[in-house]
Amino acid sequence: MAILLPYLFLVIGVPLLFMLALPKLLRNNRSKLPHPPGPRGLPFIGNLHQLDISVLPHNLWTLAKIYGPILYLRLGYLPAIIVSSPEMAKQLLKNHDLIFCSRPNFTGLRKVSYNGTDIAFAPYNDYWKEMRKILTVHVFSSRRLRSFRSIREEEVFQMIKGISEKASENEVLNLSEIMMPLTNSITCRLAFGKKFDEVHMKRFEGLLKRLGVVMATFYFMDHFPLFGWLDRFTGSAARLERSFSDMDLFYQELIDEHLSPNRPSSMEGDVIDILLQLKKDGETSSIDFTFNNIKAVIMNLFFAGTESTANTIVWIMTILVKNPRVMQKAQEEVRTIMHGKERIYEEDLQTLKLPYLEAVIKEAMRIFPILPLIPRESLDRLVINGYEIEPKTIVYVNVLAIHRDPQVWENPNEFFPERFLENDIQYKGHDFEYIPFGSGRRICPGMNMAVMTLELVISNLLFSFDWELPPGIKKEDIDIEDGHVEGYGVTLHKKYPLRLQPKNYF
Repeated sequence: MAILLPYLFLVIGVPLLFMLALPKLLRNNRSKLPHPPGPRGLPFIGNLHQLDISVLPHNLWTLAKIYGPILYLRLGYLPAIIVSSPEMAKQLLKNHDLIFCSRPNFTGLRKVSYNGTDIAFAPYNDYWKEMRKILTVHVFSSRRLRSFRSIREEEVFQMIKGISEKASENEVLNLSEIMMPLTNSITCRLAFGKKFDEVHMKRFEGLLKRLGVVMATFYFMDHFPLFGWLDRFTGSAARLERSFSDMDLFYQELIDEHLSPNRPSSMEGDVIDILLQLKKDGETSSIDFTFNNIKAVIMNLFFAGTESTANTIVWIMTILVKNPRVMQKAQEEVRTIMHGKERIYEEDLQTLKLPYLEAVIKEAMRIFPILPLIPRESLDRLVINGYEIEPKTIVYVNVLAIHRDPQVWENPNEFFPERFLENDIQYKGHDFEYIPFGSGRRICPGMNMAVMTLELVISNLLFSFDWELPPGIKKEDIDIEDGHVEGYGVTLHKKYPLRLQPKNYF
């Protein structure tokens, strides 16, 4: 019944919508240039009935195979285009980046980002540019990233120690459950200056998952503004408000703790301290920098630093288990170059270099990109390839489709890291066949920290342990197919936990 609720309003709403939409439809019909090709939609709801939010990147990829690398959809009253080739991605993210550098103003994203006062979901304006500069200079600068190095290493080494103890007991590990607390602890120590105990950790993870769900929920207000009241009828508005209020309370507790005069001096120097000091010093005088701004930035750090990174580590280990040849080769490189060490430090990775390990991580992010869809919104009218793109058009760059484009990548579904040893393709947004962190003005500001964390975690996992499947499980049983993903939130999650049995190498 819940699945049918988004369409029940048609019974009473079609006549009214028709009268209201007719003038706009007539204007569209007078347009001199066509929209990009796309599937025929139904009156008023457009193509919404053809989409599945839970596997949206794969859904849109299937449509692109039929209608081409740029296709047109109508999502209720919202026009949308889907871009699924490197050439078209370059047009939008480089050639016309200024027109396509804003974000859609969706209900869920607007709410959790404190009305677009964050970095990831904020519209493109002077405020966003000022906030981006603040994060680039004060949070993600090379100096700041180096200052957080010991925190990342300490948390990773503690995780390795815990796995080693379990390996001594021949325990089977749920790697999916281990990675979230790891990235959670790293992010919390960087952002808050402390680790949570198990109770607070569970609370945080629950809040994070709930917030991810409501961010990606369908809201009538976005697609049928006159029927926004149905969001209250379906309960989606109430769920969004509850999740946001609970997370807002969590943020406020952290800020209050940082403002407390009884706070231990040993906890100073984290990201919240940086933002509070900027607020106090007035270095953001060009914008109205409030506590809500700080909360919005914390939200971005949570999702990027915790959920996305943990998911990527799990996907990397999953695909390595499916490909023993690659895992063995990566382990041989790590153990040969790092021979005589007990642990691998970030300095080792920077000075000694592990090209095959880097290729493994790149290749895994190609097949399982961190952000499978890049959402944008057009700021002005534009003509691309003879097609008209209207202002306020929703744009999705389908990174998943681009990364698996057979016209670009030979045997695109094969996990073959050697392909990155044969080219100089990087993840920094200049090579449009490979954009795991996006490109242009809105490229992820935390990509260097994400890559540092991935390399540190994966190198130590491969260096310290041999990984085997639990008894009775074959590598063919490990799921990586497109039907075995779960799309709650803005990233794709592995549907089933990754269970492996580690064997101590030392």
